Amino acid sequence: MSILYSEQEKMVTLHTASTTYQMKIDKYQRLLHLYYGVRIDDMDLSYYLRYSDRAFSGNIAEARYDRTYSLDVFPQEFPTYGMSDFRIPAIVVQYEDGSYALDLVYHSHKIYPGKYLLDGLPHAYEARDEVVDSLEIVLIDPVTKLEVTLLYSTFEKADVITRAVKVTNKGSQKVSLQKVMSASLDTVNREYDLIHFHGRHNMERQFERVRLSHQTAQFGSRRGTSSHQHNPFFILAEKETTESAGACFGMMLVYSGDFQATTELSQFETVRTQLGLGSEGFNYVLEVSETFTAPEVLLSYSSKGLTTLTHQFHHLIRHHIVRGKYQYKRRPILVNNWEATYFDFDENKLLALADEAVDLGIEMLVMDDGWFGKRDNDQTSLGDWFVDQEKLPNGLNHLVTQIHDKGLKFGIWFEPEMISEKSDLFKQHPEWHIHVPNRESVTSRHQYVLDLTRSDVRTYLYQVVSDILKKSAY
Repeated sequence: MSILYSEQEKMVTLHTASTTYQMKIDKYQRLLHLYYGVRIDDMDLSYYLRYSDRAFSGNIAEARYDRTYSLDVFPQEFPTYGMSDFRIPAIVVQYEDGSYALDLVYHSHKIYPGKYLLDGLPHAYEARDEVVDSLEIVLIDPVTKLEVTLLYSTFEKADVITRAVKVTNKGSQKVSLQKVMSASLDTVNREYDLIHFHGRHNMERQFERVRLSHQTAQFGSRRGTSSHQHNPFFILAEKETTESAGACFGMMLVYSGDFQATTELSQFETVRTQLGLGSEGFNYVLEVSETFTAPEVLLSYSSKGLTTLTHQFHHLIRHHIVRGKYQYKRRPILVNNWEATYFDFDENKLLALADEAVDLGIEMLVMDDGWFGKRDNDQTSLGDWFVDQEKLPNGLNHLVTQIHDKGLKFGIWFEPEMISEKSDLFKQHPEWHIHVPNRESVTSRHQYVLDLTRSDVRTYLYQVVSDILKKSAY
């Protein structure tokens, strides 16, 4: 097994091919983080914990007479709010009485072969050529009975550890979850640089490397998607680290919605890094006996520079995230008509483009925006997913057949989550777009977002999209 537990030292150790991750259950049943770095076999690394009196750092009730014990100083595996740690918390909850304190102590754990599963969320999966082991550690607040399960899986060959979090309300009252990070990692400061990838529309993933300073640094997305502004991924690299040498580790969120990445360099020269769901506007009411699951994070460490770290993430994504027939197969070369025609096209223009594509050895033509409703500009028709007979008078099936006869595959553009105010669908169902009652709605590119939490919206979209595909020789 790549995950080991020592009953004598109350220590859990995770190994991949080149790395070791270690944590310890201390005498007060708190789960402390010890080490993440180059693989070290058969070693108790608890000497990393430094016990000293730090003025004005609070002490938990059990250690009220021991001023050398403070959660404000120690590296924790999943830090909480309201229990004397003044650094950024990984979880914030509020109870019905208005209080926030959450005191998580060790309850149990289990180690098993194979990969844990996350219902309803994307996650890395176990493949036949990779040894995967999993660990679940259950922490519980003895007063409120709120239970937090920390999940870990080791992908030994890829040198990646995956992490996720489940929160279960085993108490007798509702609990408001206001922040739940998927991963938190405490380490000593080694003059780290923060590397991340910012951007904007048509200029995504711009490399930026900045030195950590004594503050909290945060980036993320509030757009409902991870977006073109920030990638849900970052690296902490020692200042001398290059592409081919030096130590670094990275975190990547397996989720495409709002997210939040945070680093903090503390007064005691420790670094806390976190990645997970965006906490602004996040307020999930957890009913009694209900469980909330946070998305998965991929964690990897390299002692050989940034290129090795990149390859480790590439391996994990290729073999354990990507699915389907194109996982190991070359994807077809395609031409998309958007920049060639924008909205100004018809069947003849598309067929002429297809002829040129064949001559160039291109394998697929994708028909982009403008084929449906009265979509002659970007102000109309999103939601009206029926063929524009003026542009395609012979129908979509006829066009698809001609494209196929030329030896090309055919693709079609949809934006099903959007709706135009100038559309038949909006006239019929204005209540289907995301909006705040009694307020004018905000638009972007003259369009609204459909409320996909509504079952009638999902049913409509499934029917109209599947009908188009079924009737078009797909």
